[in-house]
Amino acid sequence: MPDESARRQVWRYPNAQRAAWPAADFVVGNPPFIGNWRMRGELGDGYVETLRAIYQEVPETADYVMYWWHRAAELVRSGDIRRFGFITTNSVRQTFQRRVLVPHLTDPNTPASLVFAIPDHPWVDSYDGAAVRIAMTVAEGGVQDGLLLRVLSEEPGESEGAAKVEFLERRGFIHPDLSIGPNTAAAIPLRANEGLSCPGVKLHGAGFIVTPEKARVLGLGRIPDLDQYIRLYRNGRDITSRPRGVMVIDLYGLSVEDVRARFPEVYQWVFDRVKPERDQNKRASYRDHWWIHGEPRANFRPALKHLRRYIATVETAKHRFFVFLDASILPDNMLVNIACDDAFVLGVLSSRIHVTWALAAGGTLEDRPRYNKTRCFEPFPFPDSSEAVHDRIRFLAEQLDAHRKRQQERYPSLTLTDMYNVLAQLRAGESLDAGAQKIHEQGLVSVLRDLYDDLDRTVFEAYGWPPELSDEEILFRLVDWNAARGAEERSGLIRWLRPEFQKTAATQTGMEVGAEEAEPRAARAVRPPWPASLPERVRTVRECLIQAPEPVLPENIARRFSRARIPEVAAILETLAALGQARKENDRYRA
Repeated sequence: MPDESARRQVWRYPNAQRAAWPAADFVVGNPPFIGNWRMRGELGDGYVETLRAIYQEVPETADYVMYWWHRAAELVRSGDIRRFGFITTNSVRQTFQRRVLVPHLTDPNTPASLVFAIPDHPWVDSYDGAAVRIAMTVAEGGVQDGLLLRVLSEEPGESEGAAKVEFLERRGFIHPDLSIGPNTAAAIPLRANEGLSCPGVKLHGAGFIVTPEKARVLGLGRIPDLDQYIRLYRNGRDITSRPRGVMVIDLYGLSVEDVRARFPEVYQWVFDRVKPERDQNKRASYRDHWWIHGEPRANFRPALKHLRRYIATVETAKHRFFVFLDASILPDNMLVNIACDDAFVLGVLSSRIHVTWALAAGGTLEDRPRYNKTRCFEPFPFPDSSEAVHDRIRFLAEQLDAHRKRQQERYPSLTLTDMYNVLAQLRAGESLDAGAQKIHEQGLVSVLRDLYDDLDRTVFEAYGWPPELSDEEILFRLVDWNAARGAEERSGLIRWLRPEFQKTAATQTGMEVGAEEAEPRAARAVRPPWPASLPERVRTVRECLIQAPEPVLPENIARRFSRARIPEVAAILETLAALGQARKENDRYRA
């Protein structure tokens, strides 16, 4: 319970200004590693709010270190310094941090370039001695190539915390995601994939989770309709390991009066175990709607409606695989979910082509790949082949999903992580010890490998590509396909993944549909011009948010005006969110 007598010091920073850096030719540093979620606790609310108000062009999702990166990039682009180099967390490659790099490295008039980078390097945190991963970046003004070093091997050094590291060197143009070669960071979201992906719910209250036994005590199976509001629950470990068997109270769509009248036992449970925690939350919506999950994913629920199953993958995991989950299961925030029950989509996502894309386009947490739906799913171009090839992909994907579920059902201790560890050993030609051999036999991992091989060959056929392509060649082709699909969509052709749902959703949000579903482009009204002044642009974006019936993406607003640039609209939306005049939900915004 909260201590009403507790007091803490609150700092305010009136008339705060950007720190003036001393004149220099070079800037080198190791700024503080403080994640954006830790900044308030480490620096205080007043400091963080002032920092974000002054640097409105830096997304609120950026870590503290990225403010140094942004300031130095401004100076190198203006010619005030010659070069800068920073040590940062290796999350600099992830979408939220990369948004700081992209405007500086892609500006058409005064760009900066990375001339040296190490994306992922071992490090010992001086604060608590923890082993972490860091990135190193060096930038200069202008467009030029750089030297990229990737860690090939590492082993402990002679002194504590030291490491012997072997690098693979490569020279070329270094992209904002600290890669050389195919520029996956330049890929744009495709409307064909729009509205189908989202993380699961974010509870903001452990009291929502109950055991099946407790759910029955609260009335499950006894009180009519309660089965709609107490559901099976899965998080990342439930998928990679074994399900915990827990359920979750999900009261979305009910008023607090409805809950108290219809489900009094549930009301008291949540009132006693969730409300005290929510009362201390700084966000008014969390405090006022304490019986609802903090992030109930309201805009995503319509996409799941009427589906018997959907596709899920663990956001951060050693192995990238996709599974079907029954529609009765509510997913946790650590799962990225695709609102589609078509096994064709599961098959393509499970293929080497998509996994290669996801590993390149997504970020990492420590040494584990992350699946960012904005970079991994939304820009990914699906193949458009014959129905016979699509049916073959469906057949193999159904077999793949059924095989894993069947073997886990037969051997309760068998985990998907176990199976994919052994699959990786088989593909690497490694010998299996006794433990791995047992997993191989229980999981029939050679059968799993054969299913994947057949699936990969069929998906390559769907794209019309030879299966011998290297990973880099796959990425080059996917980047080209993304650009081609983007051009198609601008001309009015959209290859929807779920046309029956997506066309309706696009119409409801005021988005244009493809030329084949809408009136001829020549008959459409001319788009109004993008306002000339910044205040007018801010006012216009704010009015668009107020008028929108559902949360919108920056590109939704940008497409409504002639000569509007998506990055500029995104920056205005971020500013409105920082000022409390908009609310951000994943990558979308609402008034």
